This record gives sequence, C-alpha cells and structure tokens, in this order.
Amino acid sequence: MLTLGSLFDGIGGFPLAASRVGIKPVWASEIEEVPMSITKRHLPEMRHLGDLTKLHGAKIEPVDVITFGSPCQDLSVAGKRARLGGGRSSLFLEAVRIIKEMREATGGAYPTFAIWENVPGAFTSNKGEDFRTVAEEIARVAQPGISVIRPKKWPNAGAIVGKGHSLAWRLLDAQYWGVPQRRRRVFLIADFAGERAGEILFKPESLRRDTAAGGGAWEGLTAYVTAGTGGAGIAFSDVFNLMTQPFD
Repeated sequence: MLTLGSLFDGIGGFPLAASRVGIKPVWASEIEEVPMSITKRHLPEMRHLGDLTKLHGAKIEPVDVITFGSPCQDLSVAGKRARLGGGRSSLFLEAVRIIKEMREATGGAYPTFAIWENVPGAFTSNKGEDFRTVAEEIARVAQPGISVIRPKKWPNAGAIVGKGHSLAWRLLDAQYWGVPQRRRRVFLIADFAGERAGEILFKPESLRRDTAAGGGAWEGLTAYVTAGTGGAGIAFSDVFNLMTQPFD
C-alpha cells in the first residue's frame, strides 16, 4: 500500500482522497486548530506534526507521496500578487526542503512522488517566473542543477522530463467533476524515480496497469503540451473529485 504525507494540510483534502483510493495517510502538517479538528475526526489514525518550518525531512516517517498546496494568497489574481517571495507563498521552499531531506536520508527511496496544488495565478505571477521557479525547484529534488526555461506563456498543461525523473502539470476545474461551481486549480505531479508523471496525469489507461511500467523513451529535457480537456487519468480524477467534495 502506498503511503502519504500532507504538508499545508488544511482540512485534509489530499489525505481524505488518498484514503478512499487505497493510499494510507500517515501524517500531516497543519498549524490551525479548526482544520486540524476536522481531520482528527475524519482521519483519526493520521498523525499531526505541527509547524512544517520546524520539521526535518530526515526525522519524520518516510512516505511514498508528499502532497502540498502551499499558501497561494501571494500568487492569486485576487490578492496583491506579492509573488513567490511573499511571506506566505515562500513557504513552498520549506516543503521542497523537507522532500529533499527525506530523500537524502533514505538514499532517494522516499518520497517517490510529490503533488503540488495552487491557483491558476501561479502561471502568470511575476510574469511567469514564479511557476518556472516552482517547476525548477521540484525538478532539482531529483536532478540538482537542472534548469527550466520559461516560455513566453505557460500552457495550461505540460510536462518536463529529466534524467530518470519527470513532472507534469495541468489546470483542472472542479465543475467537470460533478461539483456545482467553477473552481480552477493547477496540479503538478512529480515522479522522482521515473517518467510516469505524464502518464499519471494525462493517460487513463496507464493507471489500469502496474504503474511501475515505464513511460515513453524520453531522453534529456523535454517539454510538451497536451491540448484539450480530456480525462486526467482514472486514479487522479478520482482523487480530484474527492478533494472537491464537502465532508459529511
């Protein structure tokens, strides 16, 4: 069974979704009491680790997947657009630090995957530089020194493949998953141990078989765009659907 750790946990959207598709939520990091009370009620077995700025990735239980929807107020078009360097959005780098520390402590075994979620404004914040930084910092977890080139305009869906790792992103809207509201969010999946990120996010058939089966023979650093609004992959769409549903 895959295991999951959730940073910036909120009311436990990622852990709840994970628990319903066969992934075990092990721990979460959150500092607000009200959201924590909700997750403690619905996910009593999940441990709460507190303030992520005080966590060290080498000292917490390794997990297969780490999820984080880092604070988005500084990136939102509805906010002041303080960019990634804003006091709240810069906490993104703390999450990356924890992921790096865990992988270093486990010889690169954990986590295998990371999922980052944020507002669509991440694409345009700081003229697109902030999303470039996000993609580059996450890619550097697996390949230090890799550089991501910023396009004139970030596409709503795309992927980057490096040496033995990959990441893919896609703009999704809750209204297409049975929720009576328009709620658009960017989801980025990183596979630190292979080329499966694009398969997980874009190809439904890839998740009907063993995910250890490799992707295409992509070499070097490649970026591509997937057009249209087709299915996001069976398992991932299930997770997204569950994340957008209210608790009972």
